[in-house]
Amino acid sequence: MKSVRLTLLCMAAAVLSACSTPFCDAPGGLCSPQPAKTSLPPPPVQPPAPPPPKAPPGPDLPPAEVFAVTMPGATAEPDAGDGASGQPAIRQADTGARFVNDNAPPSGAPVRIGLLLPLHSDTLGAAAESVRAGFMAGLERDRDNITVTVVETGDVPQDILGAYARALQDQDIVVGPLSRTAVAAVAGSSLVSKPTIALNYPEGHGQTGAALPPQMLAIGLSIEEEARQAAQWAAADQPSGGALVLTTNSAWQRRVATAFANQWEGRLGRPLRIVELSAPDGYLSDPELVQLRARLRQDTPAVLFSAMGADQTRQLRIALGSVLTTEPDNPIFSTADKLPPPPTVPTEQFANLPIYGTSALNPGAGFPGRDLEGVRLLDLPWQVQRDHPAVMVYPRSLQTGVGSADMARLYALGIDAFRVAREIARHPAGRFQLDGVTGKLTVDFGQGPASFERVEQPAIYQNGAPQPARP
Repeated sequence: MKSVRLTLLCMAAAVLSACSTPFCDAPGGLCSPQPAKTSLPPPPVQPPAPPPPKAPPGPDLPPAEVFAVTMPGATAEPDAGDGASGQPAIRQADTGARFVNDNAPPSGAPVRIGLLLPLHSDTLGAAAESVRAGFMAGLERDRDNITVTVVETGDVPQDILGAYARALQDQDIVVGPLSRTAVAAVAGSSLVSKPTIALNYPEGHGQTGAALPPQMLAIGLSIEEEARQAAQWAAADQPSGGALVLTTNSAWQRRVATAFANQWEGRLGRPLRIVELSAPDGYLSDPELVQLRARLRQDTPAVLFSAMGADQTRQLRIALGSVLTTEPDNPIFSTADKLPPPPTVPTEQFANLPIYGTSALNPGAGFPGRDLEGVRLLDLPWQVQRDHPAVMVYPRSLQTGVGSADMARLYALGIDAFRVAREIARHPAGRFQLDGVTGKLTVDFGQGPASFERVEQPAIYQNGAPQPARP
């Protein structure tokens, strides 16, 4: 009876707990002799969970180090936001402009440039070809995903406007036109909707209130700007005294003389006189040179500025350094009582007067410049600074003969026109500087009205040729 009761109790416990208790599962336990169990199947085995992601560094970890590359004009200043490390950060000084590096990596985006030139013009064809050759020399050195399409035009403004309108459809940037009238026609139209780099200035630019369209930048070579820079240079060299400006009735010489006078007298407040000499057949009048010497004896200026070309300035220099003939058999000096009195000061006083001028005083190789020794002028680095870093990397133009110096300057203009267009393509808006083959260039484009400045290289005649000089 006792064994039956134990069996019944064990069967009841098995139904209630399915032998899940340690007491019934233990080896040799009371439930082990049972032939079968009624327990549930074990749960499936789960794969191990992946490790949790690494947590971000906490505030107790050291901050990451940041390295900067020192740019030109950079200064070391403590960074207010870098208090954790306490290390100074290198910042670029606020110069208002970035310096262009021609060796920068390609921008990646292709740029299409249209070069608008009057290659069909009878009067400007040679000049246009010089600009085209210089532009292509710049492209050959640094293509940078740039394609150039030469758009040929003639002289008629309507033809130029039509070619410009077509170029706007297919090109991202237009370089040109070249002549003053063509630039004025484009600037006065309503077509300028893309970056346009004009190679000249419209008539009266800088004197009238008319401004160029915001998308238009004029970078032409300006002899009037050279005259203004010559005035600044002369004023720095001679801090006191007046200037005597010498010119003829040539239109371009009058423009140069006016530009110098406006800077010297109008902006610097220095006394000035202008003397216009006669020049029949290009030769200065001997009687007027005699009168000029008499005037210089009575009132010697601090500075002479020659608005004339190289040959006429050479005649002037010879006249100031020598005694003109006064013999009776010279028909020009037949009246002795009209001759100025003999000089009371050595003629070398006139020869040593500082003379300043423009690039018109440098006609290029072959000019006998020994009589211009000591004369100061402004010109492009391309012409007077062969060891300039930018000048050395471009091939020279092959033109020779009369006017070759002017063609060489236009060739250099083409090189810098490409470099400016390339930089605007990289950075459509902003201010930048270029140490160019035509001078030190400062460009502000894409942020309201565009502005451009070129500072040319001062030079002085030494051993018969212009040599670089410090202003």
